[in-house]
Amino acid sequence: MENVRELFDILNTSVYGKPLIYFDNAATTQKPRSVVETLTGYYTTLNSNIHRGAHYLSSTATEAYEQSRRKVQSFINAKHPHEIVFTRGTTEAINLVASSFAKRFLTDGDEIIISGMEHHSNIVPWQMACEAKNAKLKVIPFTDEGVLDMKAFEGLFGRRTKLVAVNHVSNTLGTINPIKDIVAYAHKQGVPVLIDGAQAISHIAVDVQDIDCDFYCFSGHKMYAPMGVGVLYGKEAMLNDLPPYQGGGEMIKDVSFEKTTYNELPFKFEAGTPSVGDVLGLKTAIEFMETIGIANIANHEKRLLDYAVEQMKTVDDIRFIGTAPNKTSVVSFLVGSSHPYDVGTLLDKLGVAVRTGHHCTQPIMERYGIPGTVRASFAIYNTMEEIDEFVKALKRIAPMLM
Repeated sequence: MENVRELFDILNTSVYGKPLIYFDNAATTQKPRSVVETLTGYYTTLNSNIHRGAHYLSSTATEAYEQSRRKVQSFINAKHPHEIVFTRGTTEAINLVASSFAKRFLTDGDEIIISGMEHHSNIVPWQMACEAKNAKLKVIPFTDEGVLDMKAFEGLFGRRTKLVAVNHVSNTLGTINPIKDIVAYAHKQGVPVLIDGAQAISHIAVDVQDIDCDFYCFSGHKMYAPMGVGVLYGKEAMLNDLPPYQGGGEMIKDVSFEKTTYNELPFKFEAGTPSVGDVLGLKTAIEFMETIGIANIANHEKRLLDYAVEQMKTVDDIRFIGTAPNKTSVVSFLVGSSHPYDVGTLLDKLGVAVRTGHHCTQPIMERYGIPGTVRASFAIYNTMEEIDEFVKALKRIAPMLM
Protein backbone atom coordinates (compact mmCIF):
# COMPACT_ATOMS: atom_id res chain seq x y z
CA MET A 1 0.00 0.00 0.00
CA GLU A 2 2.88 2.38 0.67
CA ASN A 3 4.07 1.80 -2.89
CA VAL A 4 0.60 2.59 -4.25
CA ARG A 5 0.19 5.72 -2.13
CA GLU A 6 3.56 7.04 -3.30
CA LEU A 7 2.12 7.26 -6.81
CA PHE A 8 -0.43 9.91 -5.71
CA ASP A 9 1.27 13.20 -4.89
CA ILE A 10 -1.93 14.80 -3.59
CA LEU A 11 -2.04 12.34 -0.69
CA ASN A 12 0.88 14.26 0.83
CA THR A 13 -1.40 17.28 1.25
CA SER A 14 -2.17 18.67 4.70
CA VAL A 15 -5.62 20.07 5.55
CA TYR A 16 -5.86 22.46 8.51
CA GLY A 17 -2.56 21.06 9.76
CA LYS A 18 -3.77 17.45 9.48
CA PRO A 19 -2.69 14.81 6.93
CA LEU A 20 -5.38 14.55 4.24
CA ILE A 21 -7.66 11.52 4.55
CA TYR A 22 -9.51 11.40 1.25
CA PHE A 23 -12.78 9.45 1.53
CA ASP A 24 -14.66 11.12 -1.35
CA ASN A 25 -13.73 8.64 -4.07
CA ALA A 26 -17.29 8.04 -5.25
CA ALA A 27 -17.33 11.69 -6.35
CA THR A 28 -13.93 11.50 -8.04
CA THR A 29 -10.75 9.52 -7.55
CA GLN A 30 -7.30 11.06 -7.28
CA LYS A 31 -4.89 10.68 -10.21
CA PRO A 32 -1.63 8.73 -10.13
CA ARG A 33 1.51 10.51 -11.25
CA SER A 34 1.56 8.52 -14.50
CA VAL A 35 -1.79 9.99 -15.55
CA VAL A 36 -0.65 13.53 -14.77
CA GLU A 37 2.55 12.91 -16.75
CA THR A 38 0.52 11.64 -19.72
CA LEU A 39 -1.49 14.87 -19.75
CA THR A 40 1.65 16.98 -19.46
CA GLY A 41 3.39 14.95 -22.14
CA TYR A 42 0.54 15.38 -24.60
CA TYR A 43 0.37 19.16 -24.21
CA THR A 44 4.16 19.64 -24.25
CA THR A 45 5.16 17.26 -27.05
CA LEU A 46 2.11 16.17 -29.05
CA ASN A 47 -0.62 18.81 -28.93
CA SER A 48 -2.60 18.76 -32.19
CA ASN A 49 -6.01 17.96 -33.59
CA ILE A 50 -6.63 14.37 -34.61
CA HIS A 51 -8.01 12.55 -37.65
CA ARG A 52 -7.62 15.68 -39.79
CA GLY A 53 -3.92 16.35 -40.34
CA ALA A 54 -1.21 14.79 -42.47
CA HIS A 55 1.61 16.13 -40.31
CA TYR A 56 3.57 14.17 -37.72
CA LEU A 57 1.94 15.56 -34.58
CA SER A 58 -1.56 14.93 -35.87
CA SER A 59 -0.91 11.41 -37.12
CA THR A 60 0.93 10.47 -33.91
CA ALA A 61 -1.81 11.90 -31.70
CA THR A 62 -4.44 10.13 -33.81
CA GLU A 63 -2.73 6.77 -33.34
CA ALA A 64 -2.41 7.35 -29.60
CA TYR A 65 -6.10 8.29 -29.42
CA GLU A 66 -7.16 5.14 -31.25
CA GLN A 67 -4.85 3.05 -29.06
CA SER A 68 -6.83 4.40 -26.12
CA ARG A 69 -10.04 3.24 -27.78
CA ARG A 70 -8.59 -0.23 -28.21
CA LYS A 71 -7.46 -0.24 -24.57
CA VAL A 72 -11.00 0.56 -23.41
CA GLN A 73 -12.36 -2.15 -25.71
CA SER A 74 -10.04 -4.69 -24.12
CA PHE A 75 -10.71 -3.45 -20.57
CA ILE A 76 -14.48 -4.01 -20.77
CA ASN A 77 -14.24 -6.85 -23.35
CA ALA A 78 -16.25 -5.15 -26.08
CA LYS A 79 -16.43 -7.08 -29.34
CA HIS A 80 -15.24 -4.24 -31.59
CA PRO A 81 -13.26 -1.03 -31.04
CA HIS A 82 -15.92 0.94 -32.95
CA GLU A 83 -18.40 0.04 -30.19
CA ILE A 84 -16.46 2.45 -27.96
CA VAL A 85 -17.64 6.08 -28.20
CA PHE A 86 -15.72 8.74 -26.27
CA THR A 87 -17.86 11.29 -24.45
CA ARG A 88 -17.30 13.92 -21.75
CA GLY A 89 -18.52 11.50 -19.07
CA THR A 90 -21.34 9.23 -17.96
CA THR A 91 -23.87 12.06 -18.05
CA GLU A 92 -23.21 12.86 -21.70
CA ALA A 93 -23.18 9.16 -22.61
CA ILE A 94 -26.64 8.63 -21.08
CA ASN A 95 -27.97 11.83 -22.65
CA LEU A 96 -26.66 10.67 -26.02
CA VAL A 97 -28.58 7.40 -25.83
CA ALA A 98 -31.71 8.98 -24.35
CA SER A 99 -31.87 11.65 -27.05
CA SER A 100 -31.06 9.41 -30.01
CA PHE A 101 -33.14 6.45 -28.80
CA ALA A 102 -36.17 8.68 -28.26
CA LYS A 103 -35.85 10.15 -31.75
CA ARG A 104 -35.78 6.74 -33.39
CA PHE A 105 -37.81 4.41 -31.20
CA LEU A 106 -40.00 6.24 -28.67
CA THR A 107 -43.62 7.11 -29.46
CA ASP A 108 -46.74 8.28 -27.64
CA GLY A 109 -47.66 5.88 -24.82
CA ASP A 110 -44.36 3.98 -24.70
CA GLU A 111 -42.66 3.18 -21.39
CA ILE A 112 -39.10 3.26 -20.00
CA ILE A 113 -38.10 1.46 -16.80
CA ILE A 114 -35.51 2.86 -14.38
CA SER A 115 -34.84 2.13 -10.70
CA GLY A 116 -35.55 4.13 -7.58
CA MET A 117 -31.85 4.33 -6.73
CA GLU A 118 -30.63 6.07 -9.88
CA HIS A 119 -28.33 9.09 -10.00
CA HIS A 120 -30.08 12.14 -11.44
CA SER A 121 -28.02 11.61 -14.60
CA ASN A 122 -29.95 8.39 -15.20
CA ILE A 123 -33.32 9.94 -14.36
CA VAL A 124 -33.54 13.38 -15.93
CA PRO A 125 -32.48 12.43 -19.50
CA TRP A 126 -35.23 9.77 -19.57
CA GLN A 127 -37.76 12.22 -18.16
CA MET A 128 -36.84 14.65 -20.92
CA ALA A 129 -37.18 11.88 -23.53
CA CYS A 130 -40.56 10.88 -22.14
CA GLU A 131 -41.78 14.48 -22.09
CA ALA A 132 -40.71 14.95 -25.71
CA LYS A 133 -42.53 11.81 -26.87
CA ASN A 134 -45.41 11.68 -24.35
CA ALA A 135 -44.01 8.44 -22.96
CA LYS A 136 -44.08 7.18 -19.35
CA LEU A 137 -41.35 6.46 -16.80
CA LYS A 138 -41.75 3.41 -14.55
CA VAL A 139 -39.65 2.94 -11.41
CA ILE A 140 -38.32 -0.25 -9.77
CA PRO A 141 -38.73 0.02 -5.97
CA PHE A 142 -36.08 -1.11 -3.49
CA THR A 143 -36.12 -2.46 0.05
CA ASP A 144 -35.08 -0.72 3.27
CA GLU A 145 -31.69 -2.44 2.95
CA GLY A 146 -31.21 -0.96 -0.51
CA VAL A 147 -31.90 -4.04 -2.67
CA LEU A 148 -33.96 -3.84 -5.85
CA ASP A 149 -37.33 -5.61 -5.76
CA MET A 150 -36.90 -7.97 -8.70
CA LYS A 151 -40.48 -9.27 -8.55
CA ALA A 152 -41.74 -5.72 -8.87
CA PHE A 153 -39.25 -5.17 -11.70
CA GLU A 154 -40.71 -8.05 -13.69
CA GLY A 155 -44.21 -6.72 -13.08
CA LEU A 156 -43.38 -3.37 -14.68
CA PHE A 157 -43.03 -4.80 -18.18
CA GLY A 158 -45.79 -4.40 -20.71
CA ARG A 159 -46.22 -4.38 -24.46
CA ARG A 160 -45.17 -0.70 -24.59
CA THR A 161 -41.88 -1.15 -22.64
CA LYS A 162 -39.08 0.11 -24.87
CA LEU A 163 -35.95 0.28 -22.69
CA VAL A 164 -34.55 -0.41 -19.21
CA ALA A 165 -31.92 1.94 -17.71
CA VAL A 166 -30.37 1.01 -14.34
CA ASN A 167 -27.12 1.55 -12.51
CA HIS A 168 -24.59 -1.20 -11.92
CA VAL A 169 -23.72 0.19 -8.48
CA SER A 170 -25.58 2.83 -6.45
CA ASN A 171 -23.41 5.85 -5.72
CA THR A 172 -25.31 6.47 -2.47
CA LEU A 173 -26.10 3.00 -1.15
CA GLY A 174 -23.15 1.10 -2.61
CA THR A 175 -25.51 -1.68 -3.73
CA ILE A 176 -24.23 -3.89 -6.55
CA ASN A 177 -27.33 -4.57 -8.60
CA PRO A 178 -28.00 -7.95 -10.31
CA ILE A 179 -27.54 -6.51 -13.76
CA LYS A 180 -27.04 -9.85 -15.52
CA ASP A 181 -30.45 -10.98 -14.24
CA ILE A 182 -31.96 -7.62 -15.22
CA VAL A 183 -30.53 -7.82 -18.73
CA ALA A 184 -31.53 -11.46 -19.20
CA TYR A 185 -35.14 -10.82 -18.17
CA ALA A 186 -35.44 -7.66 -20.26
CA HIS A 187 -34.04 -9.39 -23.33
CA LYS A 188 -36.61 -12.18 -22.94
CA GLN A 189 -39.19 -9.43 -23.36
CA GLY A 190 -37.32 -8.05 -26.37
CA VAL A 191 -36.28 -4.90 -24.46
CA PRO A 192 -32.75 -3.39 -24.63
CA VAL A 193 -30.88 -2.34 -21.48
CA LEU A 194 -28.58 0.57 -20.65
CA ILE A 195 -26.28 0.25 -17.64
CA ASP A 196 -24.89 3.27 -15.78
CA GLY A 197 -21.49 1.93 -14.76
CA ALA A 198 -20.01 5.10 -13.27
CA GLN A 199 -19.72 3.64 -9.77
CA ALA A 200 -18.75 0.12 -10.84
CA ILE A 201 -15.93 0.60 -13.32
CA SER A 202 -13.13 1.23 -10.81
CA HIS A 203 -14.26 -1.33 -8.24
CA ILE A 204 -15.26 -4.55 -10.02
CA ALA A 205 -14.48 -6.30 -13.30
CA VAL A 206 -16.81 -5.31 -16.16
CA ASP A 207 -17.32 -7.63 -19.14
CA VAL A 208 -19.99 -6.17 -21.40
CA GLN A 209 -20.26 -9.31 -23.53
CA ASP A 210 -20.82 -11.45 -20.44
CA ILE A 211 -23.36 -8.95 -19.07
CA ASP A 212 -24.89 -8.78 -22.58
CA CYS A 213 -26.08 -5.20 -22.02
CA ASP A 214 -26.90 -3.06 -25.04
CA PHE A 215 -25.25 0.08 -23.62
CA TYR A 216 -22.75 0.65 -20.80
CA CYS A 217 -21.69 4.14 -19.68
CA PHE A 218 -18.88 5.33 -17.41
CA SER A 219 -16.62 8.28 -16.58
CA GLY A 220 -12.84 8.44 -16.52
CA HIS A 221 -12.57 10.67 -13.46
CA LYS A 222 -14.03 7.97 -11.20
CA MET A 223 -11.36 5.49 -12.31
CA TYR A 224 -8.14 7.48 -11.72
CA ALA A 225 -8.33 9.20 -15.13
CA PRO A 226 -8.75 12.92 -15.91
CA MET A 227 -12.04 14.76 -15.72
CA GLY A 228 -13.72 15.49 -19.05
CA VAL A 229 -13.62 12.04 -20.62
CA GLY A 230 -16.11 9.19 -20.52
CA VAL A 231 -17.21 6.18 -22.52
CA LEU A 232 -20.39 4.97 -24.12
CA TYR A 233 -20.22 1.31 -25.08
CA GLY A 234 -22.98 0.20 -27.40
CA LYS A 235 -23.56 -2.97 -29.35
CA GLU A 236 -22.71 -2.36 -32.98
CA ALA A 237 -26.26 -3.02 -34.21
CA MET A 238 -27.76 -0.70 -31.62
CA LEU A 239 -25.37 2.15 -32.38
CA ASN A 240 -25.98 1.76 -36.11
CA ASP A 241 -29.73 2.09 -35.49
CA LEU A 242 -29.42 5.35 -33.55
CA PRO A 243 -29.31 8.75 -35.28
CA PRO A 244 -26.40 11.12 -34.43
CA TYR A 245 -26.60 13.02 -31.16
CA GLN A 246 -24.78 16.18 -32.34
CA GLY A 247 -23.89 17.64 -35.70
CA GLY A 248 -20.58 19.14 -36.78
CA GLY A 249 -17.12 18.10 -37.82
CA GLU A 250 -15.86 14.50 -37.72
CA MET A 251 -19.33 12.90 -37.59
CA ILE A 252 -19.89 13.31 -41.34
CA LYS A 253 -18.76 11.68 -44.56
CA ASP A 254 -20.11 14.20 -47.04
CA VAL A 255 -21.84 17.54 -46.57
CA SER A 256 -23.78 19.56 -49.10
CA PHE A 257 -26.57 22.08 -48.69
CA GLU A 258 -28.94 19.45 -50.01
CA LYS A 259 -27.92 16.46 -47.85
CA THR A 260 -25.37 15.24 -45.33
CA THR A 261 -24.12 11.65 -45.13
CA TYR A 262 -23.08 10.57 -41.65
CA ASN A 263 -19.78 8.94 -40.77
CA GLU A 264 -19.30 5.32 -39.74
CA LEU A 265 -19.02 4.13 -36.13
CA PRO A 266 -17.84 5.38 -33.74
CA PHE A 267 -17.24 8.76 -35.38
CA LYS A 268 -20.94 9.28 -36.06
CA PHE A 269 -21.25 10.09 -32.34
CA GLU A 270 -18.00 12.03 -31.85
CA ALA A 271 -18.76 15.46 -33.26
CA GLY A 272 -16.15 18.18 -32.89
CA THR A 273 -12.68 18.27 -31.43
CA PRO A 274 -12.33 15.74 -28.59
CA SER A 275 -10.38 16.11 -25.36
CA VAL A 276 -7.41 14.16 -26.72
CA GLY A 277 -5.15 14.52 -23.69
CA ASP A 278 -7.86 13.26 -21.36
CA VAL A 279 -8.51 10.24 -23.58
CA LEU A 280 -4.80 9.42 -23.50
CA GLY A 281 -4.91 9.83 -19.73
CA LEU A 282 -7.78 7.32 -19.60
CA LYS A 283 -5.57 4.72 -21.23
CA THR A 284 -2.83 5.35 -18.65
CA ALA A 285 -5.36 5.07 -15.82
CA ILE A 286 -6.57 1.71 -17.14
CA GLU A 287 -2.96 0.53 -17.32
CA PHE A 288 -2.50 1.62 -13.69
CA MET A 289 -5.57 -0.41 -12.65
CA GLU A 290 -4.49 -3.42 -14.68
CA THR A 291 -1.04 -3.35 -13.08
CA ILE A 292 -2.60 -3.62 -9.63
CA GLY A 293 -5.32 -6.00 -10.83
CA ILE A 294 -9.08 -5.43 -10.61
CA ALA A 295 -9.49 -8.43 -8.31
CA ASN A 296 -6.83 -7.03 -5.96
CA ILE A 297 -8.54 -3.64 -5.96
CA ALA A 298 -11.91 -5.25 -5.19
CA ASN A 299 -10.46 -7.38 -2.37
CA HIS A 300 -8.66 -4.45 -0.76
CA GLU A 301 -11.73 -2.22 -0.91
CA LYS A 302 -13.93 -5.00 0.52
CA ARG A 303 -11.58 -5.28 3.51
CA LEU A 304 -11.75 -1.51 3.95
CA LEU A 305 -15.55 -1.54 3.76
CA ASP A 306 -15.98 -4.36 6.27
CA TYR A 307 -13.48 -2.82 8.68
CA ALA A 308 -15.02 0.64 8.41
CA VAL A 309 -18.55 -0.60 9.12
CA GLU A 310 -17.42 -2.58 12.17
CA GLN A 311 -15.43 0.32 13.59
CA MET A 312 -18.17 2.87 12.86
CA LYS A 313 -20.65 0.78 14.84
CA THR A 314 -18.78 1.90 17.97
CA VAL A 315 -19.85 5.52 17.34
CA ASP A 316 -22.86 6.50 19.45
CA ASP A 317 -26.17 6.96 17.65
CA ILE A 318 -24.81 6.16 14.17
CA ARG A 319 -27.28 5.08 11.49
CA PHE A 320 -26.29 3.40 8.23
CA ILE A 321 -28.26 4.09 5.05
CA GLY A 322 -27.94 1.18 2.63
CA THR A 323 -27.07 -2.21 4.11
CA ALA A 324 -27.33 -4.48 1.08
CA PRO A 325 -25.33 -7.71 1.44
CA ASN A 326 -23.61 -7.13 -1.91
CA LYS A 327 -21.89 -3.73 -1.85
CA THR A 328 -18.90 -1.78 -3.06
CA SER A 329 -16.82 0.45 -0.80
CA VAL A 330 -19.42 3.13 0.02
CA VAL A 331 -20.76 3.90 3.50
CA SER A 332 -23.65 6.36 3.81
CA PHE A 333 -24.59 7.29 7.35
CA LEU A 334 -26.09 9.78 9.78
CA VAL A 335 -25.04 10.66 13.32
CA GLY A 336 -28.09 11.08 15.55
CA SER A 337 -30.28 13.94 14.39
CA SER A 338 -27.34 15.99 13.13
CA HIS A 339 -27.48 17.49 9.67
CA PRO A 340 -25.04 15.77 7.26
CA TYR A 341 -23.45 19.09 6.35
CA ASP A 342 -22.54 19.77 9.98
CA VAL A 343 -20.90 16.35 10.29
CA GLY A 344 -18.98 16.81 7.06
CA THR A 345 -17.79 20.29 7.98
CA LEU A 346 -16.42 19.16 11.34
CA LEU A 347 -14.73 16.13 9.76
CA ASP A 348 -13.10 18.44 7.24
CA LYS A 349 -11.56 20.49 10.04
CA LEU A 350 -9.93 17.25 11.22
CA GLY A 351 -8.52 16.49 7.76
CA VAL A 352 -11.16 13.98 6.61
CA ALA A 353 -12.77 14.60 3.21
CA VAL A 354 -16.24 13.07 2.86
CA ARG A 355 -19.28 13.94 0.77
CA THR A 356 -22.50 15.32 2.27
CA GLY A 357 -25.94 15.96 0.83
CA HIS A 358 -28.29 14.04 -1.43
CA HIS A 359 -25.50 12.86 -3.77
CA CYS A 360 -27.67 13.60 -6.84
CA THR A 361 -30.10 10.92 -5.65
CA GLN A 362 -32.97 12.92 -4.16
CA PRO A 363 -35.51 10.10 -4.69
CA ILE A 364 -33.39 7.89 -2.40
CA MET A 365 -33.48 10.54 0.31
CA GLU A 366 -37.25 10.85 -0.07
CA ARG A 367 -37.52 7.06 0.20
CA TYR A 368 -35.81 7.18 3.62
CA GLY A 369 -37.34 10.48 4.71
CA ILE A 370 -34.00 12.20 5.27
CA PRO A 371 -32.40 15.39 3.88
CA GLY A 372 -29.20 13.64 2.89
CA THR A 373 -26.35 11.54 4.24
CA VAL A 374 -22.66 11.67 5.01
CA ARG A 375 -20.86 9.42 2.54
CA ALA A 376 -17.41 7.90 3.00
CA SER A 377 -16.11 6.06 -0.05
CA PHE A 378 -12.83 4.20 -0.40
CA ALA A 379 -10.27 3.52 -3.14
CA ILE A 380 -7.13 1.47 -3.62
CA TYR A 381 -4.88 4.03 -1.88
CA ASN A 382 -6.92 4.18 1.35
CA THR A 383 -5.79 2.33 4.47
CA MET A 384 -7.07 0.79 7.70
CA GLU A 385 -5.10 3.42 9.61
CA GLU A 386 -7.04 6.17 7.84
CA ILE A 387 -10.28 4.49 8.86
CA ASP A 388 -9.07 4.44 12.48
CA GLU A 389 -8.41 8.19 12.32
CA PHE A 390 -11.81 8.74 10.66
CA VAL A 391 -13.61 6.87 13.44
CA LYS A 392 -11.64 8.78 16.08
CA ALA A 393 -12.75 12.00 14.40
CA LEU A 394 -16.39 10.84 14.40
CA LYS A 395 -16.21 10.05 18.11
CA ARG A 396 -14.65 13.44 18.79
CA ILE A 397 -17.30 15.44 16.95
CA ALA A 398 -20.37 13.38 17.92
CA PRO A 399 -20.77 15.06 21.35
CA MET A 400 -20.51 18.50 19.69
CA LEU A 401 -23.55 17.68 17.55
CA MET A 402 -25.91 16.54 20.26
